[in-house]
Amino acid sequence: MAEIAAPVVVEFPLRGEWTVERTPAERVPSHGTDAFGQRYAFDLIRTDERPGAHVHPAGTVRWFLIGGRTRECFGWGQPVHAAVAGEVIEAVDAVTERRWLHPVTETWAALRNTFALARGRFEPARLAGNHVIIRSADTYALYAHLAPGSVTVSEGEAVRLGQQVGRVGHTGNSTAPHLHFHLMDGADPLTATGIPCAFASYLVRLEERWERVEHGIPERL
Repeated sequence: MAEIAAPVVVEFPLRGEWTVERTPAERVPSHGTDAFGQRYAFDLIRTDERPGAHVHPAGTVRWFLIGGRTRECFGWGQPVHAAVAGEVIEAVDAVTERRWLHPVTETWAALRNTFALARGRFEPARLAGNHVIIRSADTYALYAHLAPGSVTVSEGEAVRLGQQVGRVGHTGNSTAPHLHFHLMDGADPLTATGIPCAFASYLVRLEERWERVEHGIPERL
């Protein structure tokens, strides 16, 4: 596990069973870059019981040959909740969503966006898709890749802890429906620096039992 000092503790933004795909517990920066304030970012996906990270009910062969519908993915449309109480600084809900997924085309699209970011030719919505940024004191929480039409808050609104802010989607720089979540020190992700983050409590399944973790940083299992 990567060594992370003095993380800010927030509530977990999802309900039910989720898998962490990218996490600062494995490496820092978790996404391979400090850009966009995402040094300590998490990617959270929903999978089934099959070995490997299957985000869609299609079999492996079918998935790699033809892909599947975005809205059939296990995590799509699941509620996203405020991990902190605070004020909505930004709420974007106009980015369209690709209705059909194929792993090759989605990976290629993500690479194109990464190259554009490296060259400084980028707008936040191109990377984050539909997203919400909430300010809590000097900390800003970003929830990215939300489904179109799902954002339930607006700029300037006071949000309570645990309030629903949107639903998991596949907009922006996303290879499959998931929630990208991170903390940063400013409202503009193009200039902000990432802040270490831990979650107040969550459960981890270890073989046939569940173990409660408090003030933890989820690892890939």
